[in-house]
Amino acid sequence: MADANVSRIGQANETGDPKSLFLKVFGGEVLTAFAETNVFLAKTFVRTITSGKSAQFPATWKGTAGYHVPGTELTGSKIAHNERVINIDDLLVADRFIASIDEAMNHYDVRSIYSGDVGRALAHAMDANIARVGYLAARTASNITGAPGGTKIVASTAKTDADALVSAIFDGVTQLERNNVPREDRVLFVSPEQYFMLVNSGNRAINRDLNPEGNGSVASGLIYRIAGLPIVMTNDLPTTDQSADATVATQYQGDFSTSVALILHKSAVGTVKLLELSVESEYDIRRQGTLIVGKYAVGHGVLRPECAVEIATA
Repeated sequence: MADANVSRIGQANETGDPKSLFLKVFGGEVLTAFAETNVFLAKTFVRTITSGKSAQFPATWKGTAGYHVPGTELTGSKIAHNERVINIDDLLVADRFIASIDEAMNHYDVRSIYSGDVGRALAHAMDANIARVGYLAARTASNITGAPGGTKIVASTAKTDADALVSAIFDGVTQLERNNVPREDRVLFVSPEQYFMLVNSGNRAINRDLNPEGNGSVASGLIYRIAGLPIVMTNDLPTTDQSADATVATQYQGDFSTSVALILHKSAVGTVKLLELSVESEYDIRRQGTLIVGKYAVGHGVLRPECAVEIATA
């Protein structure tokens, strides 16, 4: 009896490693899961570096204008300068190990499940760090003389009262206007609890008389904008005191137990990338299984605190 001619679906051009193509598929799934889950990264100012441990972001303020007295010399008005430096964090990884015997006995594919999980884990970790920096930016003073710092709007019932939350959002937007923050690229981040509170409240947020163009509905479970801000629902806003949380990097720690919502302009937070998201997969003969690792090396920091608003209950 002749042996079967096996078509190795993971082999490139019928030669070499019979699993070589599987890694490419897995890597693509990780990237897709990351992109679908991550909501904060695109809302920050991103810079990619090829080497080094940090990146410098120049900061400038504005000059003045005045009336000229005929005959007097124009010597120029001063512009204040400073800088922000964002450091690269330690390598962030999401690793999964699949035992060969388990994979052989299992009746369904787990690699696609694990690949999605790796991507989502990395995306949520990045989003949580950017959210923390966003809140910290709202609590940060400017490092340029004369420039405004971040803004914290206190509304004691904002967590449970939709009208109070809406009023606080308008107060935050008013402060952004005072700070001359561009209207483009502003975003409001809220938790699912606050998002659906706004949808279900029947208040001015989705009231058809006050929003003739339509701003969502209870039927759809959607709300689109408040005070001109696109609304992004996320599970990654911190809601506890993480001032001494060992699982959170020191530079991202803070007390977020009263935080409710976050308004950010894109220039409020900076992200520096050293190593883009990548995936490695290797069979370990000593452990009889495949180790899959997704990783990236990035850092986040405050750029322009006047572009960040925290809404809190205290």
